[in-house]
Amino acid sequence: MSDATPPIQDTALAVGAHDPGLDKRLEDELDAFNAAATDHAEQADFSVRVTDAEGELIGGLSAWTWGGLCGIHLLWVREDSRAAGWGAKLLRAAEQEAVRRGCDRATVSSYTFQAPGFYERQGYVEVGRVPGIPGGHADVYLYKELKG
Repeated sequence: MSDATPPIQDTALAVGAHDPGLDKRLEDELDAFNAAATDHAEQADFSVRVTDAEGELIGGLSAWTWGGLCGIHLLWVREDSRAAGWGAKLLRAAEQEAVRRGCDRATVSSYTFQAPGFYERQGYVEVGRVPGIPGGHADVYLYKELKG
């Protein structure tokens, strides 16, 4: 006797181009599931940016907070400004905002050809990596405990 769920009648499986509406629905459904499983529903996004005197973007960071955790999603600095310390300043500002929002830890991932060494210099510790990124690279996952 099989424990498998019988197939639903009159169903359709479709593979196609990127579907923003489907993305939104999946995010909403998973957010609801995660909130119920963890008793933490208050995920909130934020960003940090720096611009030059002409208003042009030097760099920026996007992140989220959820249940005491800050996730650094994207961090980028314009090539001609990378030696000026803007990456560290953006990251420090994000960490301060995360603490202000009640976070005590942060996480980020970076491909081996990007900036895992940068994050390690900022106090992040590698907690895992996934191989198989094109060119023989890996996706490195890093973690840091934040101090208030």
